[in-house]
Amino acid sequence: MGHSGAALHGRGQAARHLVLDELSKGAVERLDAASAAFVNASGLAKASPMGMGLYRIEPAGKVGSVRTATLQLDVRPKDRLGLSRLLFLLSYAGNQGFRADSVAATEDRELWSALAESLAQMAERALGRGALQGYLTVDESLRTVKGRIRISDQISRRPGMLVPLEVSYDEFTEDIAENRILRAALERMGQVPRVRPEVLSRLRQLKGKLDAVTRLPAGAPLPPWTPSRMNVRYQSVLRLAELILRNASAEAGEGKQQTASFVVDMAQVFEDFVGTALREAMAAYPGEMRLKYNALLSEAVHDSDRLSVRPDAVHLLGGRPVVAYNTKYKAAADLGASLTADHYQMLAHCTALGVPTAWLVYAGAGEMKLRRILNTDIDIVEFPLDLSLPPSDILAAVGDLARQSWGEVVPTRPLTSQARPGNPAGVGPA
Repeated sequence: MGHSGAALHGRGQAARHLVLDELSKGAVERLDAASAAFVNASGLAKASPMGMGLYRIEPAGKVGSVRTATLQLDVRPKDRLGLSRLLFLLSYAGNQGFRADSVAATEDRELWSALAESLAQMAERALGRGALQGYLTVDESLRTVKGRIRISDQISRRPGMLVPLEVSYDEFTEDIAENRILRAALERMGQVPRVRPEVLSRLRQLKGKLDAVTRLPAGAPLPPWTPSRMNVRYQSVLRLAELILRNASAEAGEGKQQTASFVVDMAQVFEDFVGTALREAMAAYPGEMRLKYNALLSEAVHDSDRLSVRPDAVHLLGGRPVVAYNTKYKAAADLGASLTADHYQMLAHCTALGVPTAWLVYAGAGEMKLRRILNTDIDIVEFPLDLSLPPSDILAAVGDLARQSWGEVVPTRPLTSQARPGNPAGVGPA
């Protein structure tokens, strides 16, 4: 279910605040046409007109927040996962150096306030000793030699001419990828409507320390950077900055409605996280883990007639698949989830790969269950992954998944469906 309320922001302007659970059926609210259009364009929810200025607002399978001058709509993850957990899941697949506790202090606030405060705090720590400097390769045309001459460019651009020279050299400067990313994130967060004035002032002061840094054009890809001991003080804020730049948009300008959106697909986030964490955990065992593994399900005369399957992850031993995994963010009890369809899919994966066991990893609490498929030698194991746990416990659970699934490849004790004392999961070797 959702709830809404009006609050005063800025110059006495009333803004409606609507909060929905991602599995809810939505709510009916009065909206202006511009806000309804922005909600639809964001992909966070669907706003359907009902007449007389009323719209039915329904979650669209994603979570996040959108803001306009008259509306803030939040769609929260199931189980009310906090911002720190969401950022942990988002960042893990990209780089395992992100510290989820960096945003714990702002967990009690709504998403935009938490993001802005967290970015300000982390940027203040990163810039406390001044902007980071590093070497940047510069290509220029000069009348004197500096660095090295780019012979091919000199011949192609200035055939027969001695000057000016096409040269490349390394310059020690603040205008490096790390600072460009940080500046862009500070600028984007500073455009979000109704960020608290004191936080907005801090964001602007921090951006002022990077005024000499090249501004990233709108829509430009983020420049690559490599973690090193030289940029260690920047690494946490860069993780957050990249998440903001990849998942958030903001627009503020004269004659335009101020808007902002932070929208993520939790099913994709969950799949990416489990794949990355499981691949790392399975690295302790022989063989190779592959994500998004393609396999044929049927033979056909023409390639276009072939049926194929694509498990989220497959572990191979000696080049042969031995176990398959699929992730489902929606558990069987969730609205719209189909337990039967999930198991049909896993049965097809086992058949195509010729593996005896498949693991269905879903987001939620509960007990592990074994389902033996009649008239086959195939087992499907439902493995719950409770995302409300601390990050270290979530990773420990993935490690347990790796251990128990490997135990099925090289079994040491029969798999059971009943939990044993000291083994809450209820499956796998003691």
